[in-house]
Amino acid sequence: MVEDRNVSARPVLEAPDIARVLTRIAHEIVERAKGADDVVLLGIPTRGVFLARRLADKLAGITGRQTPVGSLDITMYRDDLRLKPARALERTEIPGDGIDGRLVVLVDDVLFSGRTIRAALDALGDIGRPRAVQLAVLVDRGHRELPIRADYVGKNLPTSLRETVKVQLAENDGRDAVLLGARDE
Repeated sequence: MVEDRNVSARPVLEAPDIARVLTRIAHEIVERAKGADDVVLLGIPTRGVFLARRLADKLAGITGRQTPVGSLDITMYRDDLRLKPARALERTEIPGDGIDGRLVVLVDDVLFSGRTIRAALDALGDIGRPRAVQLAVLVDRGHRELPIRADYVGKNLPTSLRETVKVQLAENDGRDAVLLGARDE
């Protein structure tokens, strides 16, 4: 989730912090998956895809082998389609070996209400049948509306509903940062 209506945003994570938490998450994945042999990373566009690719690189550095990585477009599975203006479809790219019987780790930038992840689970069900599904997020800001939690969290960031969290990644925004700001009324 990316929100642009910031009055004054302050950084809560900078580039070195983001690199460090991704390294920690990669180690946690290897530990929980007992080597990560059957792991597939699927990023949720836009920034989740970049984070998934970075995690795949970190996992390769730990395990010595490449982890399959792809993207999962959730646009048509969102429950707010009729409430918001039309949006462009993103790409869904599933690694060649698919996801059936594999441990799929969904990767996103910010976990907020849980509705994006619910949509991702619905989309995933139309693609295949993984052995298990886990969730890795860079930031968990709380305020869940659905019973969804992340298995791997870079930073728990308690926020008020009057605050916004904006993730910037070099691949898309020219820099790495997580910004916390006040919502513009």
